[in-house]
Amino acid sequence: MPVPLNAKGVFTICPTPFDDQLKVDPASICTLVDFLIDTDVAGLAILGFLGELHKLSNAERRLVIETFVKHTDGRVPVWVGVRAHGITGAIEQALEAQALGAAAVFAAPLDHANDALLFDYYKAVADALSIPVVIHDFPDSFGTEIRPEVVARLGKEGGVQMIKMEEPPVGQKISRIRELAGDEAMKIFGGLGGVYFLEELERGAVGTMTGFAYPEVLVGIYDRFASGDVKGAAAVFDRYCPLIRYEFQPKIGLALRKYIYQQRGAIRSNALRAPGMKIDSLTIKELEATVARVGLSLTARGRQPVLA
Repeated sequence: MPVPLNAKGVFTICPTPFDDQLKVDPASICTLVDFLIDTDVAGLAILGFLGELHKLSNAERRLVIETFVKHTDGRVPVWVGVRAHGITGAIEQALEAQALGAAAVFAAPLDHANDALLFDYYKAVADALSIPVVIHDFPDSFGTEIRPEVVARLGKEGGVQMIKMEEPPVGQKISRIRELAGDEAMKIFGGLGGVYFLEELERGAVGTMTGFAYPEVLVGIYDRFASGDVKGAAAVFDRYCPLIRYEFQPKIGLALRKYIYQQRGAIRSNALRAPGMKIDSLTIKELEATVARVGLSLTARGRQPVLA
């Protein structure tokens, strides 16, 4: 499914399900896909930083892509993460994803690259593909800052016209990218667990690419905002912000997310591979209390009502 450059809305960053023996679980990928599509997300993003890409073998990576794409079956686009140590490796990963049916790739930057190398890198990946390339800008995890000037140049000259922007303070950077590139040359998606989703939309982001185990909440915020109901979008954001904040905790956010998905019936196991911090019983109690406080359920199956 081709991705138009006007892609927008909520693209969920999916975890990679493992079974209790820490093997990739294709059956849980299928149930997760159905679960997420039922929440009305605009697309699925797999093998991102919280998709445990760096913990997979090449064969497992291929299995994950194949299973997600095949079971999604064109119902929504599937975007695939790319992360490599050099241009050649990134192009190889991106071409494989394209061959397996990815609608776009979102590529992490090269480690500690300067402006010139970053431009050459993203342009080379884009030139090699017939599907869109999305810049994955997450310096706190990747260690590389992608300046707004580089982003704007890529949009105007490099054939890369979408960015998943995750560098706080997000508002200022979104505004600067839009000032330099214009909205036609660069479409901006937010991230960071949805913690700043409302502000990202107000600054001109076209949606978000992030993980959150109640994606229907993010869809509710986006739909209200896109329809012009900014007050309603803010009310939904404010109601669920305690859970958005709690789930996006550094180091244990993935464990929290997998636990919620397991409890909601989307995946069979909440296992994650090392390195990765697990959650204890007290943390689970805190999480369950936060879910209840915002009026959601951990045990109800399927999409839940989103209230303002």
